[in-house]
Amino acid sequence: MTRIMKSVLLAGAAWSAASSMTMAQDAPQQGASSLDDIVVTARRRDEQLKDVPVAVSALTAEQLETTGATDITALQQQTPNATVQIARGSNSTLISFIRGVGQQDPLWGFEPGVGLYIDDVYVARPQGAVLDIFDIERIEVLRGPQGTLYGRNTIGGAIKYVTRRLDAEPTLMARGTVGNYNQREGMIQASTPLGDTFAAGFAFAKYDRDGFGTNLTTGEEHYDKDVTAFRASAEWTPSDQLFMRLAYDRVVDDSNPRHGHREVNSTTGGFTPQADIYDTNAGFRGNQEVETEGASLTAEYVVNDMITLKSITAWRSGDTETVIDFDQTPLPTLDVPAIYADDQFTQELQALFQGENWSGVAGLYYLDGESSGVFDTIAGNLGVSIAAAGYVNTKSFSAFADFSYDFSERLHASIGGRYTKDDKDAGVQRFFYLGASRSPLTGGAPRPILQVRTNYTAEDTFEKFTPRASVSYDFNDDMTGYASISQGFKSGGWDMRGDAALVPQTVDGYDPETVTTYELGLKGLIFDRRLSFASAAFYSDYKDQQITTQQVATAPAVGVASVVDNAGASTIYGFELEGRAFITDSLSSNFSVGYLKNEFDEFITLVTGTPVDISDTREPQNSPEWSAFWSVTWAGDVGGGELTVTPSVSYRSDYHLFDAPDPILDQDAYTLVDLAAIWTAPSGHYQLGLYGKNLTDEEYKVGGYNFAGATFNNSISAFYGPPRTYSAQLTVRY
Repeated sequence: MTRIMKSVLLAGAAWSAASSMTMAQDAPQQGASSLDDIVVTARRRDEQLKDVPVAVSALTAEQLETTGATDITALQQQTPNATVQIARGSNSTLISFIRGVGQQDPLWGFEPGVGLYIDDVYVARPQGAVLDIFDIERIEVLRGPQGTLYGRNTIGGAIKYVTRRLDAEPTLMARGTVGNYNQREGMIQASTPLGDTFAAGFAFAKYDRDGFGTNLTTGEEHYDKDVTAFRASAEWTPSDQLFMRLAYDRVVDDSNPRHGHREVNSTTGGFTPQADIYDTNAGFRGNQEVETEGASLTAEYVVNDMITLKSITAWRSGDTETVIDFDQTPLPTLDVPAIYADDQFTQELQALFQGENWSGVAGLYYLDGESSGVFDTIAGNLGVSIAAAGYVNTKSFSAFADFSYDFSERLHASIGGRYTKDDKDAGVQRFFYLGASRSPLTGGAPRPILQVRTNYTAEDTFEKFTPRASVSYDFNDDMTGYASISQGFKSGGWDMRGDAALVPQTVDGYDPETVTTYELGLKGLIFDRRLSFASAAFYSDYKDQQITTQQVATAPAVGVASVVDNAGASTIYGFELEGRAFITDSLSSNFSVGYLKNEFDEFITLVTGTPVDISDTREPQNSPEWSAFWSVTWAGDVGGGELTVTPSVSYRSDYHLFDAPDPILDQDAYTLVDLAAIWTAPSGHYQLGLYGKNLTDEEYKVGGYNFAGATFNNSISAFYGPPRTYSAQLTVRY
């Protein structure tokens, strides 16, 4: 079945292009989304998508709504060579990979490999970053290193969540959604001008859903959803030259803890895999709550026709309290309570330039952030609780510039660079406490430390200059080709789990990693502008790759050894094709295909104390060789209003959840089939939508844990993507 669906998807993408040859000769209707009318800010300035020499997927609010997308993880289905998923053991923590580069581990102190931005504000931590889709204008996915203009932790790429600016007229939108698993959602969004120069607006959303499964030990819902989100903004435009926007957002996730599904029989207690993949036998009780909030002030001043100045001042904060039962049994074999906290302040200054045949942007960026946390590993079979605590303070400064020059009407070149300096200081502690219960650090009974495993402070400075250069040529008014080279950089740090008694070198920390990417691209509109497409072929050289290796040790000392080191180097290459075909006035098709080849050149492990290259036994994680998406939208008059019907299919070939291949946790290829039907009343004020997701009820893993063996009760668990769901939605707009 999977092979058939893969053939259908790839053939469908080709059919979308081929069928365009026989389309009517009229140009697409005004307002249709294609490369010539989508404006993006991938290079920090407004540009038409077809003119940007960067691999960018731009998904408009209309496109996301048409396919029934509910949160940011929908990007995984529609964007080639991207993994955007909810992290294992979490309800709202984001895991992102683009072109095989990312960060699986959301522990504090580790930096993501894909940068997330909300209205140009960098979100440093992944907790609470699974953003629900509401009140947006578009989402941009920039693939490949974005080290020139975005800098921090964009070695894989960047995801830009762009919210709407307020309208000049009063607006009101209310939406209610009901579905299976007792889904109950509501949202209200409103804005109004307050005088000639001032406007204010807000959006509020509540998302509730029962669990896909049940905790068979506690009786709690499992994989449920209980999220509240709020956003408010105020905009002041006293003149044509000055614009200011103050924005605030807050998200609270009160969903139940997510523990995972046992994949194999236990060695103690006789526990077997649960019949339903969404059920668990986890017995570890505790609170789970994730709170994130942020505020930003953006100011733009047009000095003259040539210069515009921009300032982005922002603050963000997050707190997480959670529990994860790694062994999925009522036994305290491997229970983990965790508490995370983070704060960040950022300031960015930009100067945008526009000349007769040149343009560019230059700026300064500053970040002052702190991430901290504590968690226990309650190891019942060992009779101890292993407490880990630590913090990382980061002060980052960078200066950047990117300029483009038109040598002729058709030949263009750009060059840019960014200098980044990260000053970091950290403290790491790891203690053994006697007794298989919470340690005093997470609220357990006070008792003396049995053994100090790790206790150190450290500081270091990481700095790097990352360049980018590109040349593009307009073959005609509708077709652009480009070649580029870019580099990304992610600074070093220290392992917050490090056990210095088992792995003494953990106190030395790990160094930065870099990715250098060479890319060729072709974008344009063909067949009388009825087919818009963007394609790219790339080759990436990934050096000093930061990799976490864990090993259960029983002698000479007991514990879980964790090493984060610059263990790897990889060669990554592939291609991407995406676009939209306007087949008839009432029929259109969106498609994307991604091919990714990711291979380790070296994988050095130090857990044994002696460096050993084991690259021939390792496979990069979250790097499916093929990914594809195909949707067809029919629009027509029905009942006096407009009805759109959009079936869509997405495909991912097999991939590994961990660098060490594991037949139990490795995910086979799978296909997701969705269907959306939306009817809009003649007045445009009312809209009814019916949505079906994962209609074939595919079972697919999105994360897991592997603690095999008797010491931890053979704790191999997996977390799964949503099952078949369906919903009905009513929207009222004025």
